[in-house]
Amino acid sequence: MPMRLDSLRRLTFSVLYVAVCTLAAAQNVQVDATPSHVVNSFSPLYALGSTVDRVPSNATDVFFRPDQIAQIQRAGWGVISYRQNTDLFVQAWHWNPQGHWSDPAGRGYFVGDATPTRKMIRHSYGYSLPHRGFTRNNGTEFDGFSRLDDGDPNTYWKSNPYLAKQFTGENDSLHPQWVVINLEKKEDVNAIRIVWAEPYATAYRVQYWVGDGDAMDEQDKGAWKDFASGIVNDGKGGTPTIRLNNTFVNTKYVRILMAQSSNTCDTHGSSDPRNCVGYAIRELHLGTLTEEGSFNDLLHHSPDQKQTLIYCSSVDPWHATSDLYVAPDRMESGDQPGFDLFFTSGITRGLPAIIPVAMLYSTPEDAAAQMTYIKKRRYPVSYIEMGEEPDGQYMLPEDYATLYLQFATTLHQVDPNFKLGGPVFEGVTEDIKVWPDRQGRTSWLGRFLDYLKAHGRIQDLSFMSFEHYPYDGCETPWKNLYQEPELITHIMKVWRDDGLPPGTPLLDTETNDHGGEAADDIFGALWLADSFGGFLSAGGTSTHYYHDFPYSPPHPACANSWGTYHMFMTDEHYQIKQPTSQFFAAQMITQEWAQPKDAPHKQFLAASDVKDLDGNVLVTAYALERPDGQWSLMLINKDHDSPHAVHISFHDSEGSRKMYLMGPVTTITFGKAQYQWHPNRKQGHADPDGPPLRAAITADQNTLYNLPAASLTVIRGKLRTNSVSQRP
Repeated sequence: MPMRLDSLRRLTFSVLYVAVCTLAAAQNVQVDATPSHVVNSFSPLYALGSTVDRVPSNATDVFFRPDQIAQIQRAGWGVISYRQNTDLFVQAWHWNPQGHWSDPAGRGYFVGDATPTRKMIRHSYGYSLPHRGFTRNNGTEFDGFSRLDDGDPNTYWKSNPYLAKQFTGENDSLHPQWVVINLEKKEDVNAIRIVWAEPYATAYRVQYWVGDGDAMDEQDKGAWKDFASGIVNDGKGGTPTIRLNNTFVNTKYVRILMAQSSNTCDTHGSSDPRNCVGYAIRELHLGTLTEEGSFNDLLHHSPDQKQTLIYCSSVDPWHATSDLYVAPDRMESGDQPGFDLFFTSGITRGLPAIIPVAMLYSTPEDAAAQMTYIKKRRYPVSYIEMGEEPDGQYMLPEDYATLYLQFATTLHQVDPNFKLGGPVFEGVTEDIKVWPDRQGRTSWLGRFLDYLKAHGRIQDLSFMSFEHYPYDGCETPWKNLYQEPELITHIMKVWRDDGLPPGTPLLDTETNDHGGEAADDIFGALWLADSFGGFLSAGGTSTHYYHDFPYSPPHPACANSWGTYHMFMTDEHYQIKQPTSQFFAAQMITQEWAQPKDAPHKQFLAASDVKDLDGNVLVTAYALERPDGQWSLMLINKDHDSPHAVHISFHDSEGSRKMYLMGPVTTITFGKAQYQWHPNRKQGHADPDGPPLRAAITADQNTLYNLPAASLTVIRGKLRTNSVSQRP
């Protein structure tokens, strides 16, 4: 039987002691309190934020009920980052259901109505793109399919027209479009058959991958090599069957790289110039060709995820009314909560929000209409994110950059003061590498920045944003906790080293530890504090918890509880049942460590010498000088099994002072003694389930603070000074 809650609390109180004793055996936490060594200054309301993402279409009304929002706001988060999910699922987002089509027949390119009406925009949805070329990417792992091998001769993939010369102003060879076939294992190949649509490529190369790395996810660990007869400079469209090599080439990946278009019009006609640029293919066949001309196709053609894997460079955002995709209880068909509901419900806390525009599968005109609407409504916006996770969509940096500049030009015509940024990277821990360009450069961000600089437009990047999801796999062992905060501080350094201009704000606009069971357990709480503290220590501007609404489905790839990525468990109607560990961690970060007000907090570096035998730092610490005059330390004991008694001192090298918390001190602790998670899929629950343990003590320079095993502790008080020459 689990221990009773009152017994656990008595036990915790006996462990969480503050003792005066000899310091010879103590472990130490030292704060560099030198005034000139401030590493960050921030307002918690703007630096410690959260997110709102797409939700199931049948959950919106419950989530936005005042009683549910009131429970969410108890977490204390500040600025909201609105997440744009339709880009991940290769969909066009109708942020306003009302608008106009480029073709009055209800198809083409949709632009939402920029003029507010009495009717509230409460819901908005995505439209599946009929010219999609992905089987799947890092957003559509379980839904959708490519038209390149769907077996239907009437469908076709088409590239994004905004990447053609008519819109970029640059030669098409500078933005080559491509499709990649993934055979899943190495096969002998010597021929390809391309069923071209209009417009077709007049100049293209058929290539195979050489190298040890994965052609899509380890793009710097290999190279594309032309087949001996794979270079075509006089393409005529149609259905050519090309003998690529006289001998077989054993490969897993084949790429068609297109550099010049016929600029002929697709099936949608010549009335819209966007129909007549880029590249289009109906179907692909890859395999072997015998001397007698018999073609053996290695590809599996089907209109589902069982087809042979295909990737593409971009997708034409052309779609029709019939492409609306709405189904209950599914994220990929869910509701991007309407902007009027979002801004008037109270979920934004009255603060300026970070708002996205769809960019990868949208148009500049629609983005401008969206921000015109928001501006006319006088909704407060701090930053505008451009698109969503282009690296997960396998978009090359130059393609993203030219879209970025086209959208930026149009948005700044609405308001030149808009602060635009991106690229909104996926949660990576190392630099994002892409296929080498002509100069051999492989850094995605480095090349994106170089493109903006080369076009004299680096000033259009007002901030750099990324996401942070540091762990892979369904299991998250406790030892992974030792990796924060190094993971977050390292990747921020990587972005700077890639050439991000000094002073450019870094925004972590979406973050959580993992979709596995550990997120619900005490691991999730400790990771959250360590990651947020580390981000701010590294000079970050704002970081955003994913996410406010308790949408708690089973993880699509993991057999785990339904509370992952969220602060609450819900019932079958999406109503909040119980907080998870990260709710309590949020309260400690936003209301105990920081002072919950819009006022500057100064952050200083703190270090501990508490390590295990393998050299892992077991206690991390984050120090704030708050506007109320108190010093506040957030300490994370990552030792799962043992408490640690620490001595805390503050050093001012300029004033030759050593200082201590002296007099009244408040301690607040939340650990596995206060919270234990019991996994059980949809019925997963915590018992005990908080709250944190509070104590008031009188401290002096000899005080030891005991940090219980697997715990988050905030210690607050005021400093008094001793001479550096004195020893405690």
